[in-house]
Amino acid sequence: MDASGAEKGRAAPAPAGAGAYGGYEGAGDRKWWPWLVPTVIVACIAVFVVEMWVNDCPKHGSALGAGQPCVAGFLRRFSFQPLRENPLLGPSSATLAKMGALDWNKVVHQNQGWRLISCIWLHAGLIHLLVNMLSLLFIGIRLEQQFGFVRIGAIYLVSGFGGSVLSALFLRNNNISVGASGALFGLLGSMLSELLMNWTIYSNKVAAIVTLLFIIVINVAIGILPHADNFAHIGGFIAGFLLGFVLLARPQFGWMERSELPHTNQPPKYKAYQYVLWVVALVLLLVGFILSLVMLFKGKNGNDGCHWCHYLNCVPTSKWKCDT
Repeated sequence: MDASGAEKGRAAPAPAGAGAYGGYEGAGDRKWWPWLVPTVIVACIAVFVVEMWVNDCPKHGSALGAGQPCVAGFLRRFSFQPLRENPLLGPSSATLAKMGALDWNKVVHQNQGWRLISCIWLHAGLIHLLVNMLSLLFIGIRLEQQFGFVRIGAIYLVSGFGGSVLSALFLRNNNISVGASGALFGLLGSMLSELLMNWTIYSNKVAAIVTLLFIIVINVAIGILPHADNFAHIGGFIAGFLLGFVLLARPQFGWMERSELPHTNQPPKYKAYQYVLWVVALVLLLVGFILSLVMLFKGKNGNDGCHWCHYLNCVPTSKWKCDT
């Protein structure tokens, strides 16, 4: 909001990352020390090391048959599958499936619902891991500094789960999915809903929302390329977007200084529209998860009711096919 210092009671420096949020002009905000995001990054790296240990390319060979050399053979047990099999410099699909990749058949028919969570911590290759972890570092640190590890951790995990659920609903029977992309898109979604939820306390609103929408559109566009699971991106984004309304509301200006004002002049902590958005988002989030999980465990395929939805995940061109 384009408010003066007098209207706010007293001026205070904007929190870290305020520039990306369009000029938040908060007062008295607590700045949290980010430790959860670095811990998640270390955990994902550790899991990838275990993936490569289990994969053991020199011993198990390639699914393409003999004569296909492992990449970076000097790493021995930690060497990568042939590039024709995995261009992302990583393990085989069999290894990923063994360690908990999202597999529709195993989730629905073999009661392995835990794969909806385990797949978030796996990555298809070194390139996949680096891209996701750099994105998490850039986005997650700022959010954790502003809102703390509890809220950001909840958004990360719930968004990752939401991405897995939507991915499983549209995943073809012979495909698997791994990666933290759904959780990362959830953080992007929460950034957008946080901006909308706290609309009145931001300056440069147009610049902020245009920047965020540009980043989101670019990432979704990349998701229509082969080997990217855009349904996980979309599901994570929707879950994070709704959860942002629930968890990331900020008190309005003047509330932090209420003790300095007469009792009759003390403003409410939140505006009416914030309460409305909170309730609507919570209801939509719960209903969405319940309906999606019921459909998933009944063995429904989302493509049956939406014959064009597969284009959200991959658009075939003369350069590539989407069925490989």
